[in-house]
Amino acid sequence: MLRIVSLNLNGIRSATSKGVWDWVAEESPDVLCVQELKAQAADLDAAMRAPAAMGGSDGHFHFASKKGYSGVGLYARRTPERVITGFGVAEFDDEGRYVEADFGELTVISLYLPSGSSAPERQEAKFRFLDCFRLHLAELRASGREIVICGDWNIAHQEIDLKNWKGNLKNSGFLPEERAWMSTLLGEAGWVDVYRTLHPDATDECYTWWSNRGQARAKNVGWRIDYQIATPGIAAQALTARVYKEIRFSDHAPLIVDYDGGIA
Repeated sequence: MLRIVSLNLNGIRSATSKGVWDWVAEESPDVLCVQELKAQAADLDAAMRAPAAMGGSDGHFHFASKKGYSGVGLYARRTPERVITGFGVAEFDDEGRYVEADFGELTVISLYLPSGSSAPERQEAKFRFLDCFRLHLAELRASGREIVICGDWNIAHQEIDLKNWKGNLKNSGFLPEERAWMSTLLGEAGWVDVYRTLHPDATDECYTWWSNRGQARAKNVGWRIDYQIATPGIAAQALTARVYKEIRFSDHAPLIVDYDGGIA
């Protein structure tokens, strides 16, 4: 079995203080993808760089140039044959949003897609990212490799992916253009939403993010914006997919998927 976990940490130091590594040790993933490190290399202690919960192997990171902002990481029990940081677009590579690792015939990617909620300028940046990343996704598919892209995509695809969909039709994360982009990704582009394939009708239990306002988490007024998006071959090997909510490490919850087989 191959277990892949994705989690937006909303600060690796904050999540560490809340016991995230004890939980990782219990779940024992083969690959752990994390987003929103909000840290630089010098901010990580040995336990964050090479956690014992992941067998003590060094993590692989893409840090943002701006301090305390963005950043992604990928930890694996097996040493990858190749690691790539960034996907070749300077504007977004400067923000630390992409790390890719190859294990035999499988590629796993940790991704943090921009949010457009803070200002109109950031929404325009998000649209630019979507345009650029569409081309990169096509290149990944053309490689012929099996690929799992884990992360915070900052888009709720369908009405069942968030609680108050009617009130968010004009808000970033549920805009028609964003949802159409996701539909194309999961349609003609040939990618698979692993969780939704296994749980086609899931609603409240599928949420992975809650606002810090208005007791959203206590009331489960959430959004499903964290995904494992995969090529069809590896997606067909998915056995189980679940969102862990018992302990809160950040404003996101971990997404855990078990796949048949291992890292070949």
